Amino acid sequence: MARDPQVDLVLSHMTPRYLATGVDPNDLQRLVARIERWDDWCRIWCAEAERHENLALEAAKRNRNVTASESNLRASIYYHYAKHLFAHDPEQYLAAHQRMLTCYQRGAADADPPVERITIPFDGATMVGNLRRPADLPRPPVAILLPGLDACKEELHAWSEAFVRRGMATLAIDGPGQGETAFRLPITNRWGAVIGAVIDQLESRSEVDGSSVAVVGQSLGALYAPLAAAHEPRIKACVSNCGPFDFGAVLPTMPQASQETFRVRSYAKTVGEARDIARGLTLDGVAQRIKCPLLVVFGAGDKLISVNEGERLARAASGPTELVVFEEGNHVCFNISYKFRPLTADWTSERLNAIAH
Repeated sequence: MARDPQVDLVLSHMTPRYLATGVDPNDLQRLVARIERWDDWCRIWCAEAERHENLALEAAKRNRNVTASESNLRASIYYHYAKHLFAHDPEQYLAAHQRMLTCYQRGAADADPPVERITIPFDGATMVGNLRRPADLPRPPVAILLPGLDACKEELHAWSEAFVRRGMATLAIDGPGQGETAFRLPITNRWGAVIGAVIDQLESRSEVDGSSVAVVGQSLGALYAPLAAAHEPRIKACVSNCGPFDFGAVLPTMPQASQETFRVRSYAKTVGEARDIARGLTLDGVAQRIKCPLLVVFGAGDKLISVNEGERLARAASGPTELVVFEEGNHVCFNISYKFRPLTADWTSERLNAIAH
């Protein structure tokens, strides 16, 4: 039987992302061989995730805490990818989502450095973030990490490593319409207010420097980050990695699974309503308000979002701006994570350290 074209389409776009964020290449090869129908995607990924979850449980019984942590974090990312484009099936989505959170929280306790789960009040509900701080470094600056449309804060664990190793704390958040916050708050264009609430929380904590904050986003989060920087003056630096300038024009060109994910995450009842909401996610007439240092990163080979979107942002921003285009890069430059992660972390560290001194 020929494989469902939807499976091949997703794999063609997402395979570098899976490998860059912790999926073992051998596991992925087995998964690819087993998935023939899109309807089987979540179930088969969950079965592979459960195998690693069981490895973690066995290690924990023997007090092999590092092994248990590593296996739990791997299981968590597998459960995430089981459901990341499965919003159309709420029952399977929620089951995988809950197991992702369980495994991540188990693994996070013995991660190096460990992860602290924090909540942030917003619009009568709560957002959730994962805070990591470099060991033995008092009051480090903070990089707020923003995931994309079908991503979540747990997926950003690997990216956070690059920042923590360079002396920054990271706060990966699920904002409105993202990860677990999506169950309480829909997608919004009010990212100045969102990040304002996050910075309020950081300023209240003595163990980080809430006055030295950068916002760093990927994919749709790379639209949210400059939206925030345009409206929240406490942001000292901004990184936009492969984000749309005008999502209303981009959404109709995306794979059907991504469009459906946006519809669900925006609480829209129809595709038409979702596209109306997407038109409100734009930097047109807004980017000129960005005064802080801005780094725009893109892959020239991005097949989901055109590099033209990044060029528009770089031209429109009013502050000091750098545009870096990797000719070989795909969406988010996941196929060259060894380039984009050091670049974004080094650049952010240099900007925040310059402010501190």
